[in-house]
Amino acid sequence: MTVSRTALADTARDTVKARREPAGATTDDTALQMGELSELLGYSLKRAQLRIFEDFVRCVAPLQLTPAQFSVLLLLDRNPGRNQTEIAATLGILRPNFVAMLDGLESRDLCARMRSANDRRSHNLVLTDKGRAVLARAKKLVATKHEARLNELLGPANRATLLSMLTKIAREF
Repeated sequence: MTVSRTALADTARDTVKARREPAGATTDDTALQMGELSELLGYSLKRAQLRIFEDFVRCVAPLQLTPAQFSVLLLLDRNPGRNQTEIAATLGILRPNFVAMLDGLESRDLCARMRSANDRRSHNLVLTDKGRAVLARAKKLVATKHEARLNELLGPANRATLLSMLTKIAREF
């Protein structure tokens, strides 16, 4: 079978175009068929997580916090002086990623590492005054914008049910 240069050029152009288009985009009016993918719980959870994280980042944009950074600040507020291994393990963050995140938070003066009195190899973490102020602002933005949107979308009963189901999956799976 002979393929013309024009056909090859068209195929190459379409391949490059497809790489530039966002996932799910089509070149015609026919929607991409998802098949079994739309029935997979893991896929649906991941898609929902991505959308929720995008909204979270938009809501706290003035503070330049990621969901993971916000989580760290919340834990440090509730658990001052705990070591970084405990915080990372609780949040499921790999050690190298957590160290890099702490470097960023510390460079912004949001938290501080202090050598442990019991184990000189370990560091205990505390929020700084600036960290507490940023966390207070972030909590207000999250509650009044992000969580409020989710509550409006789901309603109180569905929100409680979803939270219960997600907690069960995280705990037992």
